[in-house]
Amino acid sequence: MVNPSGASGRIAVDAMGGDLGPAEVVAAVKLAFDEFPELNPITLVGEESLLGPLVASAGLSGQPRLNVFHAPDVITMDDKPLMALKRKKDSSMVRAIELVKTGDASVVVSCGNTGALMACGTLRLRTMEGVDRPALAAVVPREGGHFILIDAGANPEAKADHLVHNAILGSHYCHVVLGVANPRVGLMTIGTEEGKGNALVAETHELLKRVGSVLNYTGPAEGFHVFEDHVDVLVCDGFVGNVLLKSWESLSRFFSTLLKDELSTNPLRMAGALLSQGAFDALKRRINPERYGGAPLLGLRGNILKAHGSSNRQAIKSAIRAASEIIKNDMNHRIEADVARANELLRPPGV
Repeated sequence: MVNPSGASGRIAVDAMGGDLGPAEVVAAVKLAFDEFPELNPITLVGEESLLGPLVASAGLSGQPRLNVFHAPDVITMDDKPLMALKRKKDSSMVRAIELVKTGDASVVVSCGNTGALMACGTLRLRTMEGVDRPALAAVVPREGGHFILIDAGANPEAKADHLVHNAILGSHYCHVVLGVANPRVGLMTIGTEEGKGNALVAETHELLKRVGSVLNYTGPAEGFHVFEDHVDVLVCDGFVGNVLLKSWESLSRFFSTLLKDELSTNPLRMAGALLSQGAFDALKRRINPERYGGAPLLGLRGNILKAHGSSNRQAIKSAIRAASEIIKNDMNHRIEADVARANELLRPPGV
């Protein structure tokens, strides 16, 4: 297997960083090629002596759109991000990101150390023109569908212009991954009345109103709006977003466990649960985080999709598919154009 050269539109998959190991990643690649005929070419990045046999056993040796890039080191979940980047320059994560930097790939998919991935992505790729800070975007279920939560944890101490950029980043990602033509953008706060919220929310609200020609800004959104069919993109700083995302994930697990316990308390309830199995399966599919597989780190000169460290083959497959959609929609060029328009609208007179 040869290393990629000039592989425009290629997806670089970090095969070594996840909790379940490279075998699960190779299985995910197999699923992705089987299910998505138009999938972009893939480069598996990692220890070639391990990946070669796994690729062969998965029946992928003859797949013309797959190759392996040898990277012998691994950044573990316990590694300190900046120290790992200095000491493990031949790691699968670093090499995958460098493939994007050199233009040999367009998107990185990784289940590895989140801090290292964000640090390496920001240092190696840099932010795109006009954007100061990258942001993580997560897909979250709500009434009637899903919405994009941004920032989900990359930048916990944001400024108002960062949140305006988050709104643009999230709007474009919503269009790509959820297919919403003109996403409704809301600003997370504690009340919808004018003046509610802290100074950051108040300033951001005014700026978002000024860039109305760039975004479909619908105004502030508060807690009870989050899971209603109210907005398609919910904007906040990384501190609030990360708390909200983890609270939702924890609450989902809690209700799932609670429901199982209650339905198994007596034979009558167990019989009712059996009759309702189809409804329960549909609900599980709706809230299953594996459906979209990863959160992109948006705003960089290149694309990075961060999947959970514990992602299984289904989740990684979904992240690979999302990476392919990002490439096909030329997302970053569209983002750069809208960021430039927004920054021009926000520029002080005479500057």
